[in-house]
Amino acid sequence: MMAVAVLDKRVDLEALIHTHQAGVWRYLRFLGASRTEAEDLTQETFVAVWRSGFEQYSDAATAAYLRTTARSRFLMMLRARGRRPKESDLADVDADWLALTDEGEAWDERVEVLQKCLQPVTGKSREALDLSYRLGLTQAEIAERLEMKPEGVKTMLRRVIEKLRQCMEAKLKWPPQETA
Repeated sequence: MMAVAVLDKRVDLEALIHTHQAGVWRYLRFLGASRTEAEDLTQETFVAVWRSGFEQYSDAATAAYLRTTARSRFLMMLRARGRRPKESDLADVDADWLALTDEGEAWDERVEVLQKCLQPVTGKSREALDLSYRLGLTQAEIAERLEMKPEGVKTMLRRVIEKLRQCMEAKLKWPPQETA
C-alpha cells in the first residue's frame, strides 16, 4: 500500500516531458552540449527526475529543478570524458539563461527576428546553415556536398553565425544594457 502512495505523488512523466523537454534540450545546448549529447542528456534528466520521486509545485520550480538536474548530468558526462570543468565556469549560466528566456519575451519573437536576419543569407552560406542545423551534417559532410574544404565550411559557418548573432542582438537589444 505504501508503494502505491509514493507512485501517486509522482508527477505525470508524459506531461512533464511534453511541457519541459524542449526547454531542457535548449538549456543543454546553451551549456555546450552537441545535439546528440543534448538528446541523450535530456532523456537521462527525465529518467533521473522520475526515479527521484520528484513532486511538481509550479512550472518555474520544475524548470529550475530540471535545469539543475540537466547541468549535473552534463558535468558528469564531461568528467567521464576526462574534462574537468569548474562549477564556477557555469556560475553565471543560469542567470544568463533566465535573462534570455524571460517569460515576458516569447520564443516566437526570437524566431521572427532570426527569420528576418536569415533573409539576406543566400548561396553556399545558406545551404551550409541548412545542412548543418536542419540536417545535422558534419562539416566534412557539408564540405563534400558543397565541394569545399572542411576548413572553409568551418570558417564560413563561423562568420555567418557571428553575423546572425550581431543581427539578432541589435534587433532584440541583447544583452540588455545595464543602467547606472
